[in-house]
Amino acid sequence: MITATSRNAFSFPMLVSGFIAVLVGYSSTAALIFQAAQAAGASPEQIGGWLSMLGIGMGLASFGLSVWTRMPILAAWSTPGAALLATSVQGLTLNEVVGVFVATNALIVLSGVTGLFARLMNHIPQSLAAAMLAGILLRFGIGTFTGLQGNFALCGSMCLVWLLSRRWLPRYAIILALIAGVLVAVGQQAIHFPPHALTLSVPEFIMPQFTLASLIGVGLPYFLVTMASQNAPGIATLQAHGYQPPVSALTGWTGFIALVLSPFGGFSVCIAAITAAICMGEDVDADPKRRWMASAIAGIFYLLTGFTGALIAILLSALPQVLIATLAGLALLATLSGSLQRALAEPDHRDSAIVAFLITASGISLLGIGSAFWGLIGGMITHLVLSHRARA
Repeated sequence: MITATSRNAFSFPMLVSGFIAVLVGYSSTAALIFQAAQAAGASPEQIGGWLSMLGIGMGLASFGLSVWTRMPILAAWSTPGAALLATSVQGLTLNEVVGVFVATNALIVLSGVTGLFARLMNHIPQSLAAAMLAGILLRFGIGTFTGLQGNFALCGSMCLVWLLSRRWLPRYAIILALIAGVLVAVGQQAIHFPPHALTLSVPEFIMPQFTLASLIGVGLPYFLVTMASQNAPGIATLQAHGYQPPVSALTGWTGFIALVLSPFGGFSVCIAAITAAICMGEDVDADPKRRWMASAIAGIFYLLTGFTGALIAILLSALPQVLIATLAGLALLATLSGSLQRALAEPDHRDSAIVAFLITASGISLLGIGSAFWGLIGGMITHLVLSHRARA
């Protein structure tokens, strides 16, 4: 019999699950955040501030929403969104990039308040959103293995450890690949800490600047991939575990937290999917009504990592670029394969999906607008023309 006291007491498995969820979240895609911030023109000190804001934002969302809903609500940054930023913000100023953060998160809040997202996605086939995301991630997938030519020992050891770990320890594959890469880099004396290694950075306010080209070319695709490829799977993960979360409220609150933190680099706070599943299994607690405490504990760990964001940035800046690129690529392989599968699952949508995929992957820029937007437009035009032909 479960007493009131036992329902409110946390256990060691909850503590472990919360810690692992945060560890997997940071170690798997923090390198991608570093690449995106570098592409945006952020300095090492600013990158440290960005990571701090992300940790604080995810910690507040995870702890607050879990306590409020009594469900294992775990927050995350938008991994697909970070991938898009890393490949799409070249040529924009840092102020314009922050403007994209502010505008996108404001749109996410609006979606949560009005239900706009659900209605919008009814008009955009999921296959096209998945194809656009696959086109964004393709360059990361290719980058996983290009390091074999320049540093075979480092890249090859990481790929081998990842492959073996996927066979026997799939949950820890990225962490073990990171450890293998660091050990090889230490042996090669390839880790070089910058002169500011012992300094801590304070998050810096950056005045947002809004331009039509950046909002259409980066902001709109960023909004779509964040909602369709991060928030939607996060909600689906909760529902698959038997929970009925308040979708609009979760979308609105996570978007609001990100909106407040956007000028300081907190570009994204979303509903987690993969890492959230770590806090939802039976090994956390036999009673599903108690598992929310694992994600609340994860929120506390996120807050702690938020205060050490500068140290994480320093560590990443000391690592070889080939290690960062290989790690980011390995972390996104499952997302890439899943996106391709969803894009091509419907036979009637394959032509439009492949058009969207190829245009996005091409990296073209027309009228100052990036390829992700044109991939979506090209896919929609193809879909409309071919669906009209099919009806005729």
